[in-house]
Order: sequence, then structure tokens, then C-alpha cells
Amino acid sequence: MKLSTVLIVDDTPANIAVLAGYMEDQKYKVVVAQDGEEALQRADYVRPDLILLDVMMPGIDGFEVCRRLKANDALSHIPVIFMTALSDTQSLVNGFKVGAVDYIVKPIQIEEVLARVKTHLSLRYVQAQLVESNQHLSHEIDARTQAEVELTKISSDQKQLINKLQEAQNQLLQSEKMASIGQLAAGIAHEINNPIGFVNSNLGSLQSYFVTLLDTLNAFKDITFKQGLQADVRSQLGQIWHDGEIDFLIEDFVELMKESKDGLNRVKEIVTSLKDFSHVGGKEWAETDLHKGIDSTLNIVNNEIKYKADVVKKYGQIPLVKCIGSQLNQVFMNLLVNAAHAMKERGTITISTELQEIDGVKFVNVEFADTGEGIPPEIKNRIFEPFFTTKPIGQGTGLGLSLSYGIIQKHKGKIEVDSQVGVGTRFKILLPVVPPQISCDQD
Repeated sequence: MKLSTVLIVDDTPANIAVLAGYMEDQKYKVVVAQDGEEALQRADYVRPDLILLDVMMPGIDGFEVCRRLKANDALSHIPVIFMTALSDTQSLVNGFKVGAVDYIVKPIQIEEVLARVKTHLSLRYVQAQLVESNQHLSHEIDARTQAEVELTKISSDQKQLINKLQEAQNQLLQSEKMASIGQLAAGIAHEINNPIGFVNSNLGSLQSYFVTLLDTLNAFKDITFKQGLQADVRSQLGQIWHDGEIDFLIEDFVELMKESKDGLNRVKEIVTSLKDFSHVGGKEWAETDLHKGIDSTLNIVNNEIKYKADVVKKYGQIPLVKCIGSQLNQVFMNLLVNAAHAMKERGTITISTELQEIDGVKFVNVEFADTGEGIPPEIKNRIFEPFFTTKPIGQGTGLGLSLSYGIIQKHKGKIEVDSQVGVGTRFKILLPVVPPQISCDQD
């Protein structure tokens, strides 16, 4: 890059001296002016590569100097950076309106000045190269216009890339979370199924043994009280029967066996629900029974809900939905747990489903309504933001609803919230029976 010329315009000699010293240290050629008229003359004569222009000066101020520079075709291309103590919004706007490329607020920081000068000189150098290669002002304008189009396109591409990266990050977080849940479910299923199996087998054997033992005891009882035995022997055996509370043990054993089997069946249901909830290893789109997914999720979060709310199911007639079931189960879990946490006193969570048709497209409507505290209007629009939470530190990550929103978007659905403080909250999820991309790509 060639040696660049910087015109410093300031009515304070001390300011000029300081800036000029630093600029010369950076190998810039420095030209100075102490008022607006002198600045215009120096600019026309020297044709600097960049102008550092004070705003408040005697005679014509910096705004007017910049306006005249930009009205001169020979000088309009020179970048102007304002230096001023005026930091109000209107002054900043006025500066950019008259053609400045940047603004430095006094008292200046020399590192900031050098960084901004370097940046704009680099841009100026690029522009000068374009001018030299095209030789005509009209070609320069075309090139700048094209550059602006390219910058706009790059900005648009960057925004799209950022959106894709954010989506990928959300999906990664979701995948990691679901993978952890899947591993947990698999571990629980493996660790519990084996003991359940042999306990269930042992209970079956114990019940069989008890039937044999009961038959033996009944036979013993019949023989004990036959008239052929001596009275003292019958009395002694009867006392043993009575002292051992054999009649109670027989009756209670039957009840204990029934309760034990019921408990085992409950554990089996929980393990099955864990498998259904996570679909361990399953990441494929498939036709899924949402009612079954909600029921399995309710079993998983039962301990979170049972002390806080009664659950009312209002299931309608709905078809199977093509989706990633484990991800929707994660959404159901987030909404159910949030509903339970919203209850200060015992309340009700109502889950309803129905089939709807909108513009010829079939949707399943799933709603979760609670009678909790409700969401204040001032934060209602923020609940789907990543990391936003109203819970105390350590009790919430602020990712639950954000991830849920991403999952529903991925399924080409909608999630909406209606809430009233002191009354409760209703989340409404609309899911297409067959999402558009699935219809085109896999059906």
C-alpha cells in the first residue's frame, strides 16, 4: 500500500500536534488545517486519502465542510471521519447525512482513532484501485454499486449462515439431550428388567409353593380335629394353630402376593414408558401415536406432577402423525413439567387433542392447559428465547421452551401460548399429519 495522506482539521493546535505525532509514527503523511475554509483549500490542493474533521470550529463548522466536500465531484470520494464532543443521536445522524463514514467522540482514544483510520484507509485503497483500473468516474460508480450489491449479498448470506448455525446448535443440544435420555432409559430398562424377571419368577414359584403348603396345612387341620385323636392332642395342636395365627397368615399372604405382583406390573409399565418415551436410538420419521407418547411421558414425569396437579385427558379421534416421536415426547415433557412448576397450590392440567383441517391440510391440535400462576405480559414474548428463564439460578437452563419451539418448527408445525396471570396458561401445538418435506421426500 502506498504512503497515505491524512488531513487533520481542528481549531485546537494541541489536538493537531498530538494526532499528527501519532499519525507520523504510523508512517502516514500528515497535512493540517485549523478552520473550515483552510480545510477545503488543503483538501482541493493535496487530495488526501482521508480527513479527520472537527465539527465545532469558527466560521463554517465541520458539517458544512463535509457537505461541500461531498458536493465536489473531485473530492466527494475522500472518506471523512468526524471528531466531536457531540454524542447525541441527532448529531450522529446529521454527520452521516452529510456524508461522513465514521464518528469519533471526544475525548478521543488514540488507539480507536488509529484503528478507524487504518480501516477506512484500507477501504479507500480498495476504492482507489478500482478507480485506477476503470479510469472513469462512471465506471467507479458502477463498481461501487456492484460492491454494495455484493456486500448486501454477503450480509444476507452471513445472516443465513448464522441462522443455520443457530439451528444446528439447537439441534445439537437437542440431540445430545435426547441421546442422554435414551442412554438413561436403556440403562434403566437393562438394570431393572433383569431383577424384575427373576423376582416375578420367584413370586410365581412362591405362589405355587404356597398352594401346596396351604393344601398340606388344610389336610393337617382336618386330621387334627378328627375325633380319632385324643382330646389333649387335639387341644395342643389347635393351640399351636392359634398361636401361629395360621388363618391370618394364609389370608394375608394372598393379599401380599397380589400387592407384590401389582408393584411389579407398575415397574414394568414405567420401564415400558421409558422405552416408548425415548425410542432409544430412534431418530427416523415414522407414523406415531401421539396419545401413546403423551401417556408414556406422563408416566415418566408422574413424580413431578402427582403432588402438584390432577391430570385431565380429553383425547379426540386423531390419526397417526408422521414425526420423530422421541423429540415430540421431549416437547410434551417440557410443557408438563413447566405446568407443574407453575402451580403454587394444587391445580389441574388438561390435555386435549383433536383433528383440524386448515386450507385443505390436516393438522393435529394438542393443547396443554394449566391453572397455574400464568405468564406476565412483559415476558410472554421472550419465553421461547434460548437461556431465558424465570426460575432461580440452578433450577432451570432456559433451553426447554427454546428447544421445544425448534422441534415444532422442524416438524413444520406451530406452537402458541395464551396466558393470563392468576388464571393459567395454555400451550397450543399444531402438527401437520404429514409434514411437507416428508410428503415430498419419503412418501
